Amino acid sequence: MELKWLEDFVTVASTSSFSRSAELRNISQPALSRRIKQLEVWLGATLIKRGAVPAELTPAGRSFLPIAQDTIRVLYAARETLQPPSDAGMVRLAALHTLTVTFIPNWLQILEKTAPDTRICFIPDRGGIEANLAALVDGEADFFLTYTNPRVPLHLDRAHFDFLSVGRDRLLPVSAPRLRLEPGRWVEGENVLDRALAERLTLPHLSYGFSSFFGVALGKLFAQQPNFRWRTVHENPISAGLKTIACTGAGVCWLPESLIEDELQSGKLVPATANPFWTLDLEVVLYRHVGNQGRNVNAFWENARRLSAATFASERRTGVSPEALTAGD
Repeated sequence: MELKWLEDFVTVASTSSFSRSAELRNISQPALSRRIKQLEVWLGATLIKRGAVPAELTPAGRSFLPIAQDTIRVLYAARETLQPPSDAGMVRLAALHTLTVTFIPNWLQILEKTAPDTRICFIPDRGGIEANLAALVDGEADFFLTYTNPRVPLHLDRAHFDFLSVGRDRLLPVSAPRLRLEPGRWVEGENVLDRALAERLTLPHLSYGFSSFFGVALGKLFAQQPNFRWRTVHENPISAGLKTIACTGAGVCWLPESLIEDELQSGKLVPATANPFWTLDLEVVLYRHVGNQGRNVNAFWENARRLSAATFASERRTGVSPEALTAGD
């Protein structure tokens, strides 16, 4: 029996979808189904009704779910106990993949100027809101760095988790200068969203899926504009992957401004609309568990707090964004 089988099962139980679970687990759907079957063979019981859509647990599956969840927690807790503690100098940071590319490098460079002995261990992006939060809640990470937006509330108990705003960004609708509306038909990409609404066109859309932070936020945005017609032509929870596809003209995509500054400047990508309704304001927020009082954890938090206060104070005085201030010397 393997731990990943239990994690696969718990993921399917939480999403009620084999396809979404495969995406979260970063494996193919057939591979996920095989591993669930291996777990069922090992247990000698069927856990999931294969013909049900959405996926539904059998009575045996419902009985086994809390056991699987407890087993996963116990094993990860044991691993953390046996690993060197944070006081040894290693701070564990979970972060959304896009932030590791756009925000974190310059931010850490500035933080390390005042705390040069700090060592960072990155926890890989798990591809979904709940999955990433679980790294913090379960004690696998000391901090979780994420985007926030009012459309996607993070349900963390304020009595147990503290947060710190450390930066800002925007999610912008963009496309290539020429957009492939359908096979054999191309249109000018700039402000193509406005044209689509006016002419009732269906736009090809590069999607984040339904479980990622941006996917949830955009789903709620689209629901506010029922006249927006779109069809998903490509799906990827990682912004950098969608950016590459967007540059080919395959579809309209919402991407973090910090990720596409060069493409916008060079003209590889153009705004899909000038209407601010379609832009999502983002905050970059650092979360921590208040019960984690390790020396290096506290030092990292205090260092981040001082930098955040100085950054936003300077922004208020000068109008310069936090991203510009964290761009280094």
